[in-house]
Amino acid sequence: MAIELVESPVRQNGLIVGQATLEDVSAEQSLRPKKLDEYIGQTKIVNNLRIFLKAALRRGEALDHVLLFGPPGLGKTSLAVIIANEIGANLKMVSAPSVEKSGDLAAVLTNLQEGDVLFIDEIHRLRPQIEEILYPAMEDYSLDLMIGEGTAARSIRLELPKFTLVGATTRAGMISAPLRGRFGIVNHLDFYSKKDLEIIIHRSAEILRVEIEGSGAEELAKRSRGTPRIANRLLRRMRDFAEILGDGRITGKLAQRGLDEMEVDRFGLDEVDRKLLLSIIEKFEGGPVGVGTISASISEDRESIEEVIEPYLIQIGFLNRTPRGRIATDAAYKHFGFDPPYAEQLQALAS
Repeated sequence: MAIELVESPVRQNGLIVGQATLEDVSAEQSLRPKKLDEYIGQTKIVNNLRIFLKAALRRGEALDHVLLFGPPGLGKTSLAVIIANEIGANLKMVSAPSVEKSGDLAAVLTNLQEGDVLFIDEIHRLRPQIEEILYPAMEDYSLDLMIGEGTAARSIRLELPKFTLVGATTRAGMISAPLRGRFGIVNHLDFYSKKDLEIIIHRSAEILRVEIEGSGAEELAKRSRGTPRIANRLLRRMRDFAEILGDGRITGKLAQRGLDEMEVDRFGLDEVDRKLLLSIIEKFEGGPVGVGTISASISEDRESIEEVIEPYLIQIGFLNRTPRGRIATDAAYKHFGFDPPYAEQLQALAS
């Protein structure tokens, strides 16, 4: 299988968030699973995909279009790679923000071969006029183009080879209904359990040829925010600690020391998470406070807060979203050593 990276912008946000860094992009090529049998976690999605892929291959048809959504770092790109591998197809990857003109997407579509898999990352960021080009391409495998200008303009239709579009997004709610309705397979990827993360860490350690004890993998899994990308990133950093401060083995004690030095606490919170929660608690009396105000308070852009930081804080019960804004929970207060406020009064304010 050939992978063609049409465009791949990299954004960084803090120490251990789910966004890919340049190091992640290169490291994930070796750590990324290549087949469904190697993919750990997301059991229901994997089992269903196995059936859909086998059925498509048996009928000799292209797999129906797939939409994958969930927080960053949970394996959406890996699933796109696996889908292409399982059907023996070429994979072309493009990031939606890089598609600035209709001609950009048309060029990608017209260069597809029969059975190819087209992966569009951050698909919710496609412009509406560009998005409309996908409608006939997804439904009828055709491309409508306007030739000429003014009264001489005319529309022509180009036939496209049958292909599979895999769209990935962290903001499913921002995808228009017409586009979402054209995906035949829609899957939500959730945060991983500690047990699954431990398996992933052991597998990655074997690939990286680093020795890790069960206690070390457990400590890393506990602080990885339920995210494989973060688990692999922390594993690489603990490998550094083990080589310089230890005998090369990642033990539970060494992992605890290293993660403490990196200021990754027992819940996996980093500096940005703490800034956000402490800002709500100390500056805004626990909330409710709007995300725009939080963004200005901690100097983080709103999109990063909503897509990267908040989902995990909500998942572990440290933050609540309400119609009037964000509220720090009693659990967040206790974590930072504060006396919890009157929760009932806060809920009343938020309603």
